[in-house]
Amino acid sequence: MTEERKISMAVIRRLPRYYRYLGELLDNGVTKISSRELSEKMKVTASQIRQDLNNFGGFGQQGYGYNVEYLHKEIAKILGLDKTHTMIIVGVGNLGQALANYPSFSKRGFNLIGLFDINPRLIGMSMRGIEVMDIDKMEDFVKTNKVDIAILTMPKTRVKETAENLAKWGVKGLWNFSPVDLFLPEHVHVENVHLSHSLMTLAYKINEAEELRSEERRVGKECRSRWSPYH
Repeated sequence: MTEERKISMAVIRRLPRYYRYLGELLDNGVTKISSRELSEKMKVTASQIRQDLNNFGGFGQQGYGYNVEYLHKEIAKILGLDKTHTMIIVGVGNLGQALANYPSFSKRGFNLIGLFDINPRLIGMSMRGIEVMDIDKMEDFVKTNKVDIAILTMPKTRVKETAENLAKWGVKGLWNFSPVDLFLPEHVHVENVHLSHSLMTLAYKINEAEELRSEERRVGKECRSRWSPYH
């Protein structure tokens, strides 16, 4: 659907946020909502919401708004959340363990079925009922089991080779947390996640606000000095 209609990735990246807010509305017993009301909750414009959803046929009715349950289900279909996706984690250090224990994945249909590492101290450990296996056994596991997504939380020195092997073995998508960007054949979809980028963006916002306040104080001081009766 998305390729045929040439929907921008910016729109696609906003859909999970719509899905989350609509899920919260359902939990609170809300059955219908207007684009204006949704925009107030999400702090975006109503026109953006309408434009985004119109890419997929609209879903709203004039004078009624959006049926929350229906829209929630339709966005789930667009995102592929109406299907089950199997996952493995490669690299079960601190980040890998945190992701393995994250409960919301299974609620969204992302089922963790395998954990792999090279550290002898981690191999044999159990997390959420799944035993950590030696990475040398990963090829047989992937070829024997249907694995849709591999989550990579491993050092950058081995991640490129590992990613290429996973792609060769039939894994459809890679969620890469390693500090290197992966570029693989088009049939393998990659999401490169750099946690430090988000942190640096936050640092920029803090710094920008501090500089603005500093400039406002300087201008205010100059104005007070200029209008002082002693000048």
